[in-house]
Amino acid sequence: MEKNAIYPSRRNFIATTVTAATGLAGLALLPQAGFSQKTADSDINIIGPKEGYSPQIGTLVSMMTWMRMVVLSSVEKLNQQQLDFLFDANSNTIGALLMHLAATESLYQGNTFQGLEDYSENDKKKWSVAMDLGEPARKSIKGHDLKFYTDMLTEVREKTLAEFRKRDDQWLMKVDPKFFSNMPTNNYCKWFHVCEHESNHNGQIKWLAKRVPGAKPGGE
Repeated sequence: MEKNAIYPSRRNFIATTVTAATGLAGLALLPQAGFSQKTADSDINIIGPKEGYSPQIGTLVSMMTWMRMVVLSSVEKLNQQQLDFLFDANSNTIGALLMHLAATESLYQGNTFQGLEDYSENDKKKWSVAMDLGEPARKSIKGHDLKFYTDMLTEVREKTLAEFRKRDDQWLMKVDPKFFSNMPTNNYCKWFHVCEHESNHNGQIKWLAKRVPGAKPGGE
């Protein structure tokens, strides 16, 4: 199967998630209300090279780390029932969206670190439902507390960071001749997509979090 047939199709995640996403408000001055700093590094707001990585990879890591903190801030007070809340028959739960983030990052690990065009057979069993979302995810991804999802996200991210430390900027700039839209795409673009993919879903998660049972009223 061609790479272009796999990855762009998986980018149609918006159509399979919250149908009312047009209700999202614009960006405020701060990333979001209740922005959590309690687990943040002191240099979390410094985008740029990081110790232990080549300069461009470190800059990418700083962006991915900042975005992950924002996502976790969106869900830090949610209980299991809220993570399982289904807004309507066509939506996805917050828990499923969190697992989807881990599944997506795992997919790009295989592609950029191992040259795979899709999941390995073992990973496919683990991630395919969360990757595709929809009805299978609505039926099976539930009953887990927040730690289940955050541990999963952390485990996947630690693997990404370990692999990044083995590589340099030349690898990051390496071009896949036919990837997004069957066009040349470098590893930097692929991993930037992983970061902006979290931003997309963070908007959906915030929208849903305002509508879960027990949510406090307020602006988006």
